[in-house]
Amino acid sequence: MTRQLTGSPAATAQAVPAPQRRGRWSGRTRRDFFVFLALALPNLALIAVFTYLPLINNMYYSTLDWTLGSTSATVVGFDNYVNFFTSSDAPQVLGTTLIFTVVTVGGSMVLGLLVALALNAKVRGTTFARSAVFAPYVLSGVGVGLVWLFIFDPGYGVLSWLLRGIGQQSPQWINDPQLSLVMVIIVYVWKNLGYCAVVYLAGLQSLPKDVMEAASLDGANGFRRFMSISVPLLSPTTFFLLITTMISSLQAFDLIRIMTPLGNGTSTLIYEAYLQAFGAYNRAGYSAAISVVLFAILLIITVLQLRFVERKVHYS
Repeated sequence: MTRQLTGSPAATAQAVPAPQRRGRWSGRTRRDFFVFLALALPNLALIAVFTYLPLINNMYYSTLDWTLGSTSATVVGFDNYVNFFTSSDAPQVLGTTLIFTVVTVGGSMVLGLLVALALNAKVRGTTFARSAVFAPYVLSGVGVGLVWLFIFDPGYGVLSWLLRGIGQQSPQWINDPQLSLVMVIIVYVWKNLGYCAVVYLAGLQSLPKDVMEAASLDGANGFRRFMSISVPLLSPTTFFLLITTMISSLQAFDLIRIMTPLGNGTSTLIYEAYLQAFGAYNRAGYSAAISVVLFAILLIITVLQLRFVERKVHYS
């Protein structure tokens, strides 16, 4: 008869009871889950009802030949998309959208960074200056457009009055399509400059001071420190502003609507969609197709930025 030793692995396995598995849902886990649902479901429901449902409906409307206000519509498939991309207005609308977006995004970010550098200086009055720079961003676009329209008006505007005082004629800012786009770009950059400046200012104030002091001791001047240290360390801030300002510029509407109601030279994608649906055409299905094109462009740009541009971002 073979006797098994007490310290053998078999005896140890027999002596130690197998751990009991707990239930999949403990009381605390179940309570946390219901708390999560109570907090998240209202927000998810609002997003689904007011964002995703209109988006899906708009995609469906883009396949219809539907006049706004009519009770009947005809399914035309992708004809609205084909008509848009083959129309004579498509190159002008897409080109205007590209010019407006590139200039407003680049201008707001570059000027915002320069203003942030000035506001970062330790001098008197910087608090008031920061508030004054940021104030236009929180103002109503309608109010800003009306004020600047009074300035640019070639007949009775302030700029026209000043030019007549020195014997010059005012440019036709409103009637000339090219000047109309320039006018709207100037006002849009002025309005959104404070946003970029404040965000860049926060980034500048978060830079490690020891690195800047070490570079200064090594003999690097202010411009060299800015280009070699500040700009790379500000890349997360630049990346954030690039995404947010580009999305905002592609969706700019209020200033264009107030300053150029007919879209003379300022018909971006979003304003062209508005004119087609609520202007003289009442082509709701065609307008929905333009809106889907704008959504696709926004989605592609965002994905490309997250996929490729973020690689060059240096997170400290």
